[in-house]
Amino acid sequence: MSLKKLNVAILGTGNIGTDLLLKVVRSEVLSCRLFAGRNLASPGMTKGSLLNVPVSARGLQSVLDLKDELALVFDATSAEDHARHAPLLRQAGLVAVDLTPANVGRLCVPAVNLAACLDEPNVNMVTCGGQAAIPLAQVIAEANPGISYIETISSIASRSAGPATRINLDEYLQTTERGLQLFTGCPRTKAILNLNPAQPCVHMQTTIMAKIAAPDLPRTRERVAAIVAVIRQYVPGYQLILEPMVEHGRLISMVRVDGLGDYLPRYAGNLDIINCAAIAFAEAVARRRQP
Repeated sequence: MSLKKLNVAILGTGNIGTDLLLKVVRSEVLSCRLFAGRNLASPGMTKGSLLNVPVSARGLQSVLDLKDELALVFDATSAEDHARHAPLLRQAGLVAVDLTPANVGRLCVPAVNLAACLDEPNVNMVTCGGQAAIPLAQVIAEANPGISYIETISSIASRSAGPATRINLDEYLQTTERGLQLFTGCPRTKAILNLNPAQPCVHMQTTIMAKIAAPDLPRTRERVAAIVAVIRQYVPGYQLILEPMVEHGRLISMVRVDGLGDYLPRYAGNLDIINCAAIAFAEAVARRRQP
């Protein structure tokens, strides 16, 4: 029996929004009712038109005009824009999935708290680094009570960091650090983002380092392997490339994220992981609403 699809809109037609569009089009339970931005001549709008998806250059207003036909809106604009969009989307009765580091709604990392977020009117997908690091940081903290400091370093290809990413760097760091604190209970956290200009472009890699007085390495490795398997269910390109080890009094682990290559290059795993997380949330909402 075929499932009735959930009508969604995508707000923001840049690289993230366009890659998200292709993932929605492929979904068995989501249907893109509107792809909205500001410029009908943009590459994203052109791609949407070629896919026979309704497009609009009227941005948020075009979404609000269709509110009775929509259930959920992906906001792939900027942190500043989402701060303005959020109350209007809530007033319209639309679930907002925020792909910016606006830090407005409930932080959502599907591998960790998907079920707890399904009734929220606004969920924030944290950041690409947050999606990569938080699940590992949480299980490391659970396996090692009394963890005192966590630091994450994400390295991404400079070419995969668009204008919205660059203008939101402060918000990126603040939201990632808040997510690390929230999900681990660790009082001190630090997030670092490196934009690597190397050619050929590097794939996203994230290192997690933790200060632990007496690390339980076997238990940590077991928990990390289990959470990596969960993440790979919705982010197939998520790979553990350094299993937890202790070096100079620090517990260290590292992951790499390869993109699916839907619209963006495969090296842009940083953009792919946040889109995959957003799709995982939206599909869970859609399946929950099935009769």
